[in-house]
Amino acid sequence: MAQAFFGGVHPHDMKAATNEKAIEQLAPPATVVIPMSMHFGAPCTPIVKVGDQVKVGQKIGEFKGLGAPIHASVSGTVKAIEPRPYSMGGNMMSVVIENDFQNTISEEVKAPADPDALTVEEMIEIVKNAGIVGMGGATFPTHVKISSGVGKVDTLILNGAECEPYITADHRLMLEQGERVIGGVRILMQAFGLKNAVIGVEANKEDAIEHLKALVGGKNDVQVESLRTRYPQGAEKQLIQRVTGREVPPGGLPAHVGCAVFNVGTAAAVYDAVVEGKPLTHRILTVTGDAIKEPKNLLVPLGTSFQQIIDEGKGFKEEPDRVLTGGPMMGIAQYNLDVTCIKGTNAVLCLTKKEAAPVVEEEVCLRCGRCVNVCPMHLTPVYMHLYAEKGMWKEAEALNVMDCIECGSCNYICPARLHLVQSFRVTKGELRALAAKEKAAKEAAKA
Repeated sequence: MAQAFFGGVHPHDMKAATNEKAIEQLAPPATVVIPMSMHFGAPCTPIVKVGDQVKVGQKIGEFKGLGAPIHASVSGTVKAIEPRPYSMGGNMMSVVIENDFQNTISEEVKAPADPDALTVEEMIEIVKNAGIVGMGGATFPTHVKISSGVGKVDTLILNGAECEPYITADHRLMLEQGERVIGGVRILMQAFGLKNAVIGVEANKEDAIEHLKALVGGKNDVQVESLRTRYPQGAEKQLIQRVTGREVPPGGLPAHVGCAVFNVGTAAAVYDAVVEGKPLTHRILTVTGDAIKEPKNLLVPLGTSFQQIIDEGKGFKEEPDRVLTGGPMMGIAQYNLDVTCIKGTNAVLCLTKKEAAPVVEEEVCLRCGRCVNVCPMHLTPVYMHLYAEKGMWKEAEALNVMDCIECGSCNYICPARLHLVQSFRVTKGELRALAAKEKAAKEAAKA
């Protein structure tokens, strides 16, 4: 039985600036800078060299282990392969392509002769070769999620919640290109051997809900469910609990409770790959915020700079206080507008000083308990933060800090403006480093 998930907050959705604006095609960039890390896992290795001519959809980065390949988003000449500023922080090895504006499609892009006749293994291979990852921001390789869930999953959920304030990319996708979403969910149903699926969409997107229902028609194999608006309902564990009533255990995965969750953008990309043979080279994103003259929803080639995306919105009407990749709750502040769009970039958010939460010196925790009440993962942020402040990483780990989804609900509600999520990110990094050291020590002892 469906139920509400624990915790969460109700920020103003701030979507009015773009929720009625149709998706526009970005003016072709003169140069794209394509980072070799666009997925959860180790970065890809470039398989082109400086001076090579490349075409749209040509593979330019190959992965090993957990990951997904990367493809050229424009045709042209490889001008450089070097570290460039990266939207997730620091620098990342990138392939720089000078656009020839011919938009020549690679010979590698081939549609299957009969998509309906594909085996599950063939579908997974197509999804893998297309470089599809979670388009909601997590960027987990989609082929791995499908292959690991086959035979274990009895419930397929599509995430159309888009609960983060300001962002309307998924809303416009469902409204304008819902056929791709419905086609993608039916392909995923076929891969998992299921006859039904659910698309969860928050109630502030009523037009998208009605449109998807009309596209499903009389088949009734796909149920479109309206969800009461609440943040962070788009997180997969919270969405599972809301739709099915099942709770994913600490440290567990959705497959442990028989569920698989995919973003609606991911489903659309699966449709493009399986039906039309297209790899993932473009994505829809929202450029918005009070600092932007003309907020928009844009279809952009991967590797487009944030500066060009902002220019497409007619630039700044006032100096922004900060520019984020993503929304205000989970977004990452950028230090350089030369960073470029990757597969998980769903928004470029430009906030004025009035919009942005003020940066203040940390105050003393009031022990009010609000962070505990809103944490959707049933964690105790106040104590995790205290341990983090003192460098007591193992004690924080015992409180399941690794289960934190960094949704920002605790930051949003904290009256003392403690830098909670930042301290949890640091703690996770320290714990991963400790785990790597312990593993290396064990291997050295064996040797």
